[in-house]
Amino acid sequence: MEQKIAVIIIHGLGRQKKNYADKFMKKLYETFSQISGIPPSQLAIEAVHWADVFAPREDELIRNTIEPYQLRYRRLRQYVIQNLADAVAYQPVESVEQNYEAVHLTISAALNRLTLTAGPQAPLCVISHSLGSVIASNYFYDLQFSSRGHRLITDPTSPLERGELLTLFYSLGTTLPLWSLRYRDFDKPIQVPSPYLQDYHNQLLGEWVNFYDQDDILGYPLKGINHAYAQAVHKDVAVNVGNWLKSWNPLSHSGYFYSKPIIEHISANLDATWRSINHK
Repeated sequence: MEQKIAVIIIHGLGRQKKNYADKFMKKLYETFSQISGIPPSQLAIEAVHWADVFAPREDELIRNTIEPYQLRYRRLRQYVIQNLADAVAYQPVESVEQNYEAVHLTISAALNRLTLTAGPQAPLCVISHSLGSVIASNYFYDLQFSSRGHRLITDPTSPLERGELLTLFYSLGTTLPLWSLRYRDFDKPIQVPSPYLQDYHNQLLGEWVNFYDQDDILGYPLKGINHAYAQAVHKDVAVNVGNWLKSWNPLSHSGYFYSKPIIEHISANLDATWRSINHK
């Protein structure tokens, strides 16, 4: 029986709809199949939707502060609360069951679903955008270097859910360099591929590739953070994303999921990974 590849997609800032990744997933399925000749069903994809963790409190804040006090620039304030406030709300705190853990539970739930659809030993590809890359990095950091991540696992017997099958990591328009300013020492990036991957698929190499647009003021290269990230990230790749209206300005930040070069790069490496584990 052929081994599928597990894929999770993690969105970035803002009030995202539950179907935010539908078009991207459709294009990824199509491109993977065109490049490889392999049925798209060999990819098991889950789109993580964490925006709902913050939505009720954001709506409450809007109702209790903007409307009663008749603050000016209402739409702009709503935009700030529903977008930039996500980065403030997503902060680890000492007590459990706070936003940090609640967001991470959406990832653990997706990995549990993938355990059922792709199998507990499926290689994992993570595709994350903007703040989603910070969330993905923190999630797998907690699995690799801390005990706090393991308490969120649904099925502890699944190496996929334990993060041991992390193979490919694609960060798109990441804000991770901004996040690094929270710490005096930010010199322990996650390991991609997972140090345990060889125990299950010793022929896989894996990669962490970071895509950024030079016009995107929220997306940055990662190798320049410090020596540790220069070693951990395989490549920083400059791309031009967005349509004619957005590709030349900061609005390009929303265009990564529609980039043909990004989709083709990811699809080609999913193809290589599938062939390697299935000996094709």
